[in-house]
Amino acid sequence: MDRFKTTEKASILGIIGNVFLLIIKSIVGMATQSQAMIADSFNSAGDIFSSLMTFIGNKIASKPKDDDHNLGHGKAEYIFSMLVSISMILVSIKLLQDSIKSLINPEGYIFSWWLVIVCLVTIIIKLLLYLYTHKLAKNQSNILLEANAKDHKNDCIVTTFNLVASLLSVKGILLFDGMVGTGISVWILITGIKIFMESYNVLMDSSISIESKNKVLEIVNKHKEIKKVEHFNATPVGYKYQISLTIYVDGNLTTFESHDIANKLEKELDELEEIYLAVIHVNPI
Repeated sequence: MDRFKTTEKASILGIIGNVFLLIIKSIVGMATQSQAMIADSFNSAGDIFSSLMTFIGNKIASKPKDDDHNLGHGKAEYIFSMLVSISMILVSIKLLQDSIKSLINPEGYIFSWWLVIVCLVTIIIKLLLYLYTHKLAKNQSNILLEANAKDHKNDCIVTTFNLVASLLSVKGILLFDGMVGTGISVWILITGIKIFMESYNVLMDSSISIESKNKVLEIVNKHKEIKKVEHFNATPVGYKYQISLTIYVDGNLTTFESHDIANKLEKELDELEEIYLAVIHVNPI
């Protein structure tokens, strides 16, 4: 199964799981006026939207290059990720306002054992989704899946705090519910900002990482015929990069010999996970 089909399957499972969690969280949250559970339900709604955008973005990104899109459609992932991040930021601000109000006036909270049951069900489902998605991400070296896996893991942590808030309310400690709601709101806000910045950097053609650049140069340096390297440039193409560089070889080599060196180097670099396409220019020295 290729990376695009893997991502599609994981996103569909994420949508199904989060729709179920959204329904039970919303019902119990509204019935008990638990700000933490209401915030958690909005978190599930955000996860549905995120999985849906991942599904659509993945569909577009999987299309091969054509005459209108010479470098493929890979950046679609990041356009949809930016949409997700903006929605997360807007939702988190509204949740934060409501949570602060709950901190000031916690009397509306009504404890129910259904809160505990919903928290436990959420933790189990999210843990299973995390283990499944993390395994796929590791096998496929898929950045998008790994991000989804981390999101499932984060949800386990968030809901655990929600569970603690529910249990403390049995003893009449209602303040912690508003505190957890506030914490979840801030968590969603920070996550949204991080996703926005990651998407923004790719869409603004941020350069390849130092680690990946060093991988490229390490392969280049293995070729003793190459005397010097200049004009190293990298352009994001989805989750990969198109790179170009100029190599300098002995001027006494024939045109065929010098270009044969470049062709072999291009094939080696194209095998790197981070590289979409390598373009090598040859100059004599």
